[in-house]
Amino acid sequence: MSIDLSKMPKLGFGLMRLPEVNGVIDMDHVCKMVDAYMKMGKCYFDTAYVYHGGNSETAAREALVKRYPRDSFMIATKLPAWEIKKESDIERIFNEQLERAGVDFFDLYLLHSVEDGSNYDTYVKYDCFSWGLKKKEEGQIKHLGFSYHGSPELLVKILDEHPEMEFVQIQLNYLDRTNPVVRSEELYNILRDRNIPIIIMEPVRGGMLADMAPEIEAKFKAVHPDRSIASWALRYTASLPGVMTVLSGMSNIDQVNDNIDTFTDLEPITDAEMNVIDKVTEEILSIPQIGCTACKYCTPGCPMKISIPDVFRTINTLRRYPDDWRSKNFYSGLVTRSGKASACIACGQCEKVCPQHLPIIELLQEAAGILDQ
Repeated sequence: MSIDLSKMPKLGFGLMRLPEVNGVIDMDHVCKMVDAYMKMGKCYFDTAYVYHGGNSETAAREALVKRYPRDSFMIATKLPAWEIKKESDIERIFNEQLERAGVDFFDLYLLHSVEDGSNYDTYVKYDCFSWGLKKKEEGQIKHLGFSYHGSPELLVKILDEHPEMEFVQIQLNYLDRTNPVVRSEELYNILRDRNIPIIIMEPVRGGMLADMAPEIEAKFKAVHPDRSIASWALRYTASLPGVMTVLSGMSNIDQVNDNIDTFTDLEPITDAEMNVIDKVTEEILSIPQIGCTACKYCTPGCPMKISIPDVFRTINTLRRYPDDWRSKNFYSGLVTRSGKASACIACGQCEKVCPQHLPIIELLQEAAGILDQ
């Protein structure tokens, strides 16, 4: 079966931030989320080998693959460069993914987090682009692409050398338009110029664009009192020409329902609304924040078991609300089950896998000075 990429749903279900109970994915809740999404005629699910410590693909099998006909949904997963130490690892990982997800093929398959340096070098060293084409010929991959966190210059090079790539997934949201590290607008324009279908990840910036300071949210509520703050970010990305699908990493049934409401009879962002978004962007950027999207790529390999995204979330909240005691109270509870910020031994494994290219070691030192006194 070949999937027509033009028929992809505008809203995709990202399986990176599923609800958990005591550190274990809450499958009953996930099933309700999947059912609500499928009931509205949506059908695209995005997972990866490393999400939820390797359990996201299995969750897709239990909540989706076992419960719905195979031709009623599309599932995508990704090959992680940082898990490849020798050529045989590629086939081993792929076979694990098929088994975990309980499928015979993946509708879309991505080289994960392609970027300048080690990740791209690994994909080239082991000729993963050709490997992906071979899997397409064998029918185990229907469509081949990559998720991207690198420079515009490298993106042009890859597209020139690999015209067989059918789509590209990039981080794009209204806050990152001019981000000098992410360079979202430049990446978007390159893909548009070549008419390459675009999948958007991090449209709500890891939740940052769904939960803001009250005075900032008030600007949105003054225009649309009954719409969620997240809906503005999702409508912004979905309104962009060439965007095939917008992925939302939904964490509970309320988010699913809100997103479905946003994408049902989707209304493109108007010029007047764009003026509001520009003002909000300016105000958010005036508050220094750690640009962590809580992807958690950094946590599995941390030898000190530091919950790095939660540490950064605490610092960001303190920067917004310096007098709110609840942030430090949250941190006190956090370090009863994970390492303190001050426990960092500066091994650097976290910085190697961070798609936002954050100076995590330095930021943890700063956090330790604030939280561990």
